Amino acid sequence: MQRRYEDLHPGEVRESSTHVVDKDHMLAFARQFDPQYFHADEVAARDSTFGEVIASGIYTMALWRRLDHEIAGDIDWICGIAWDDVRFPVAVRAGDRLRARARVLEKRLSRTRPERGVVVMLYELFNQRDETVFTCRSTNLVHRHGAADAGPEA
Repeated sequence: MQRRYEDLHPGEVRESSTHVVDKDHMLAFARQFDPQYFHADEVAARDSTFGEVIASGIYTMALWRRLDHEIAGDIDWICGIAWDDVRFPVAVRAGDRLRARARVLEKRLSRTRPERGVVVMLYELFNQRDETVFTCRSTNLVHRHGAADAGPEA
């Protein structure tokens, strides 16, 4: 059974399993979607500030989303409507072991659609040293119990 607005509580925290960053996958993604030299070229990246290739922010968010599905795949989402305070404080590198955390920060009923609730989440991604590598606040629409599906519009 999917969790709905009433089942989510401010302060609730959930964590994912871990995922090891694969260099070949990271490089292939970068070469296709974010071909900056420090993401896509191992030789050139040696002379970068990072000293080696690092994951792009887009790739980091994709890995976070994959892990977050373990945490929140049971929530009856309508959609996300905003991301705020997106940060990448520490670079993700090949071989890093990542895990995600989601915390319900706040919630309120929709002002315009009574069948919906608004839930604000804090999303975090950590490496094996417990360093934060990605964080953001996300505002999401969630179905309420006993409410009919309102469709895809926000």
